[in-house]
Amino acid sequence: MSIRKRTPRKKTDEQKKPKGNKIKINSNSKSKIKIPAGKTKNPDGVIFKVKVEPRSSKRQIAGLHAGALKIKLTGPPVEGKANEELIEFLSETFDVRKSAVRILKGSSSKQKLVFIEGLKELEIPE
Repeated sequence: MSIRKRTPRKKTDEQKKPKGNKIKINSNSKSKIKIPAGKTKNPDGVIFKVKVEPRSSKRQIAGLHAGALKIKLTGPPVEGKANEELIEFLSETFDVRKSAVRILKGSSSKQKLVFIEGLKELEIPE
């Protein structure tokens, strides 16, 4: 019995692409990103899903993850510090008051449902 050497397969274009949408914050331009699941229009504002990654090295929007906006925060998930930082970060990013940002569900979870009052649609700076 002889041993055959395997020749490596060539990667297709889809396999070569990096996985996940990485969006870095830059205050120079704004673009609209559609959030597929969970985004609902409300006459008073916008409701959308957020996946929080606490204790990260940077505060940034990291793209979409399973239909939710993935946000990296530097604060620890202890005593609501990550929630406070999330509210502060979203208010700075979307240029609204802190009191206009509310966490509707998931205050003790990484998956959250967030309401931002006064927005018609999400415009995420790249």
